[in-house]
Amino acid sequence: MKLARGLSGGAGGKATDVRSAAAGAAASQPIDWAARAGLTARGVVWIVIGILGVLLAQGAQGKPADQKGALQELLTKPYGGVLVALMAIGFLGYALWRLSEAAIGVTGEGKKTGPRLQSLARGIAYLVLAGTAVSALLGSGSSQTSQQQSWTARAMSYTGGRWLVAVIGLVIVAIGVALVVQGWQLSFMQYLTAVPPQVRRLVVNLGRIGTIGRGAVFALIGVLVVSAAWTYDAKKASGLDGALRTLLQHSYGTALALVTALALVAFGVYGLAEARYRRV
Repeated sequence: MKLARGLSGGAGGKATDVRSAAAGAAASQPIDWAARAGLTARGVVWIVIGILGVLLAQGAQGKPADQKGALQELLTKPYGGVLVALMAIGFLGYALWRLSEAAIGVTGEGKKTGPRLQSLARGIAYLVLAGTAVSALLGSGSSQTSQQQSWTARAMSYTGGRWLVAVIGLVIVAIGVALVVQGWQLSFMQYLTAVPPQVRRLVVNLGRIGTIGRGAVFALIGVLVVSAAWTYDAKKASGLDGALRTLLQHSYGTALALVTALALVAFGVYGLAEARYRRV
């Protein structure tokens, strides 16, 4: 019995040591740097997306107003290759930070399952975005919209694929609605406890406007994905750029697209503040 307890205690102790080591790694200085580099890269890319959206609302036909379009736009600037390479590293750092949260727990949320699953999804999304940055650096000519439409068409070619695409669309709609609620309730501020009083109101307003705007865009993207499944038309799954172009097709579309694009710029600026002040 003593031997059994000793073995059990030893195994439990080792497991505890492993968890403690993992938690220590997640809270380490390198993870802090990775998180802030990732948040900075995220802020920059959303600012550029918003600017492209403003130009689109004004009738310009430049780069698509989405993540890859933003990266390709940056590549046209002096030292653009260096900047996009740094952003790829930042996206990878963001992904590693979120995946560490999924494994260990989210700061301020403990080991709650919901926040950890959200961090897992964000980690995976930013791994993909890091790959998008690398493909832009390598000169990939395919647009993000065409890739999304191709994936949608391929998924719908399989048995039950349309149902899968519809479910994915509904999930995206739910994410968008959740972001709108978070923006309205200012729940994102729970992570920004170190914001100086003199800039707090600005950060709050940027975060609220940006989060609500981004949530509304996500919800529209989800609706378009569901519509693609319903009509069996993969071209309707056109992503962020397609969502802004869809707004332009309606009454007051120019004003709606312009307001939405400016909200995305606001989110990007808020993201830079988050990179500075967030409790990681």
